[in-house]
Amino acid sequence: MRINVVLACGVCQSRNYSTEKNKETTSERIEMKKFCKSCQERTLHRETK
Repeated sequence: MRINVVLACGVCQSRNYSTEKNKETTSERIEMKKFCKSCQERTLHRETK
């Protein structure tokens, strides 16, 4: 079962991206390096609740 999750910037806490993850195989929160439009650089984005 895939669920929609929202990714927030680790620096400015801006919620920039949304993606899907498989809840059955991935139980922990997703972390990805993405470009933040507010910070104007690539930062670590984490899954929010």
